[in-house]
Amino acid sequence: MISRFHYLTQDLEDVSHEQQALDACQAGVKWLQLRMKTKSESERFLIANKVKEICDSFNCQLIINDYVSLAKQIDADGVHLGKSDTTIEAARNSLGNDKIIGGTANTFEDIQKLTNEGVDYIGVGPFRFTTTKKNLSHIVGLEGYRDLVSNCKQEEINLPLIAIGGITLKDIQPLMATGIFGFAVSSAINLSNDRKQTVQAFIKSIEETLVLK
Repeated sequence: MISRFHYLTQDLEDVSHEQQALDACQAGVKWLQLRMKTKSESERFLIANKVKEICDSFNCQLIINDYVSLAKQIDADGVHLGKSDTTIEAARNSLGNDKIIGGTANTFEDIQKLTNEGVDYIGVGPFRFTTTKKNLSHIVGLEGYRDLVSNCKQEEINLPLIAIGGITLKDIQPLMATGIFGFAVSSAINLSNDRKQTVQAFIKSIEETLVLK
């Protein structure tokens, strides 16, 4: 089952991925994407193993960003692939059908392609400008999500669409109104003064918005 709330770690100078994962899991996160962009291969393996232990102890699903071989090595729950990463087919052949594979989309054509390739969910963005990702695609925005959700309904594409890219707490309700399935959040949590409190605020806002729907 795909979560409506995806928490992403990031490379920070003052807070390790392990600490980010622990704080998030303690605050109630059940879907964690480990996103390491500046670490060496050996560092990634050590970090991923430790984060896997943390996630397992909290019954939290662990998704590895980019690195299919690493996801297989540590027996993660799945992998999330960007447009320039390994193909979905290669990842599926490596990980098998019981693992989760997510892909990144910016346009409806991207969504169609990923659907045909057999992903389990699609991260769609960026919602707004974000410094977390280099080589940013064009901004989607609220109207963009409405159009994408509408196109998916017309084409009977039922995969979970996860909004990502600069999302803050105040964006949850208006984004949910577009018909988007869920949210992926990184900097709004990782750069906050109280990561645990911020995580809980996101979870509460999503739950309350679902009730209102």
